[in-house]
Order: sequence, then C-alpha cells, then structure tokens
Amino acid sequence: MVALENNRTWDIVTLPQGKKIIGCKWVFSIKHKTDGFIEWYEARLVAKGYTHTYRIDYQKTFSLVAKRNTIRVLLSLVGNLDWSLHQFDVKNAFLYWDLEEEVYMDIPSGYVSPALRTVCKLQWVLYGLKQSPCVWFGCFSMAMSKYGFQQNNSDYTIFLKKTRRKGNYFNNLCKWYDHYKR
Repeated sequence: MVALENNRTWDIVTLPQGKKIIGCKWVFSIKHKTDGFIEWYEARLVAKGYTHTYRIDYQKTFSLVAKRNTIRVLLSLVGNLDWSLHQFDVKNAFLYWDLEEEVYMDIPSGYVSPALRTVCKLQWVLYGLKQSPCVWFGCFSMAMSKYGFQQNNSDYTIFLKKTRRKGNYFNNLCKWYDHYKR
C-alpha cells in the first residue's frame, strides 16, 4: 500500500456518470530463501482486468516473452565471445508507467476513503490490467533505444548494442530506472 500511495497510482474521485468501475483484490504470497526459510511476505494489489472491454477500456494488449532458444544462443555467444551481459529486475515494474485510458477501480479493501461513494481513478498501470504488459514494454523499448540498443528482428525481447569498447551501460539503465521510479 505504501508503494501505491508513494507513486500516486490513483486519485480518489467520484465516479463520473456513464463510467464503469472494475474490481480489485489483494494477492498474498510468501517468498522463501533457497534453504526453505521465509525471506519475506508479499502483497500485490491486482485489478480485475478481465472485466475490461476491448476498444472501450483498452486499445492494445500483448506480453512479449523471450524465446528459450534465443536465450540459449545468446548465453552461448556471451560465453564464447567474451561479451558483457547485464540483467536486472525492476521492482513494482507496472507501477511506474502512465495509463492512457480512463480506468476507474473500486477502493481496495483495507484502504480508508476520505468520502463515501468514491473510486480510484488509476494514473499508472496496475497488475491485472490487460494493457499493463504492453505499456511496460513500450516504455522499456523507448529507454533501450535512447541508450543506443537495437531491438532484435527475430526476437523482439532482445536488445543489442554494438560497441568496440567495453562500456558500462548497466549504470545508464539504472539511472533511467531511478528517473521513472520517482
């Protein structure tokens, strides 16, 4: 809840006439260490995006996943040609990207609304919305292009940058992430 509030994921508003609301639910999970002990508890607010209607609530939806064979070939090239390879994880990835459509959501359970009959007008994408993966990948692709990476034609999830000298592009990506993290 703190991450959602700090990122101004929504504004509390009165539902405009003619607009529909979607529900939401909390999904709880326990993250374990490799030895089986509990590392942390996790709670994620998920919008019930399955109630969305195409061309009314969202325009585009897709979720790209890297092809397993592409990853194998890439790792083989990295090992054999002494290339540098960087990987990173974006915490709360969907919570940092602008939502183009007007989406109204129920007040989450456990959240105290300042007034009766109010809803959340989403400002940022949220897990569960059909357009969330599309928005995330679009923003990520723009950032990769900004830093000179080119999208691979055979697997759009792979971004490559050719250079003669070894540079630290990972730090640039971290700066980009910090900028959007707010």
